[in-house]
Amino acid sequence: MAREEDAGAAAHAARRPNLIRRGRIVAALRAQMEAAGFVEVETPALQRSPGMEPHIQALGVELNEPLVAGRHRLYLHTSPEFAMKKLLAAGERRIFQICRTWRDAERSALHHPEFTLLEWYRAGEGAETGALIADCAALLAAAARAAGTDRLRRGERVCDPFATPERISAAEAFARHCGFDLLATTGDRATLAGQAKRLGLHVGESDAWEDIFHRILLERIEPHLGDGAPCILEDYPIALAANARPSPRDGRVAERIELYACGVELANGFVELTDAGAQRARFEADMALKRRLYGVSYPIDEEFLAALGRIPEAIGMALGVDRLVMLATGAARIEDVLWAEVAGGEVG
Repeated sequence: MAREEDAGAAAHAARRPNLIRRGRIVAALRAQMEAAGFVEVETPALQRSPGMEPHIQALGVELNEPLVAGRHRLYLHTSPEFAMKKLLAAGERRIFQICRTWRDAERSALHHPEFTLLEWYRAGEGAETGALIADCAALLAAAARAAGTDRLRRGERVCDPFATPERISAAEAFARHCGFDLLATTGDRATLAGQAKRLGLHVGESDAWEDIFHRILLERIEPHLGDGAPCILEDYPIALAANARPSPRDGRVAERIELYACGVELANGFVELTDAGAQRARFEADMALKRRLYGVSYPIDEEFLAALGRIPEAIGMALGVDRLVMLATGAARIEDVLWAEVAGGEVG
C-alpha cells in the first residue's frame, strides 16, 4: 500500500505543473469569451437524448422520481448542444459553456470517458464560418499566453498558436494527401474502398462509405494538419454534415469545420441546420445506422426539433479543453492534464 501511495504522489507531483497551467488556461478561455460578448450558461448534463452521432456512445443512468415519473432512462450528454440551442430559441444570442462531458467506449492518449468541452454559439449575426474561425484563433492565442508559451507541441510537432489558421476543404485535403477526388466517390462505397486499399488501409466487409472516409481521414489526412499554423478543415461531404446545413455554394458539401493543431483535432463546428424536417430525417438515418452497427439507439429530442423553427441563423463550435491544454503544455497523454482520472484503466 505504501508503494502505491508513493507512486500516486509522485505521479501527481509530476503532472502538477500542467494542472496549474490548466487552471490558468481555463480562466483565460472564459475571459476571452466574456470579452467577446458571450454569456456563460449552465445546462443539465442529464438529458433524454444525449446526442445523435451514430458512432458516439453515451452513458445511460436510471433516474428515480417517485413523485413525478417513477424510474426512467436518461443519459449523460455527449455534448450540451441540444440544451444550448433551446436557449437560442428562447432568445439568447451569444452563449458559451465550459462543462463536463461523457462518452463511452473512448479511452486513449487523446480520449477520456469524462472530459471538458468549451461550446459556444452565435445567433442572428449572419451565418458563416469566418466568425467561428476568428473565435478559434483568439482562443488559441489566449490559451498560449496563459500557459506562458509561444507554441503548441505534440511530440516533435509544433504549431504557432498566434498564426492565422490555414483553411483547406476536405476535398482539397484528400486530393493533396491521398491523390483522388473525394467528392466523386460520394455514396460510391466500392470506389472509396478501392482508394483506401490503394493507400494500404484495411476495409472491412461491413464498413460503410462513412466508415472508410473516417479511416482515411484519421490515418492519411489528420497527421498532416496543423503543423506550423493551425488548420481549419472545411466543407465536409454532405453525408457527414451532422447538424450542419448544406453549403449554398455547393450542395455536395456541408458548412462544417474542424480545427487542427499538431495533427490533433481540437474543435468541431457548424453553420447550424435549422430545418426541423431535414434534421429529423438525419436523426432517423443516424439512429438506424447506430442500431445496425451497435444494437442501440437513442430517443429523438422532440423539444429540440420544435425549437429549431424559432432559432435564427446560427453558428456553433465545440472545443476540447483537455486536448488544448495538452498541446499548450506539451503533455503526452490526456491523463497528464487531468487532476484525477476516471477509474478503470490506464492507456500508455
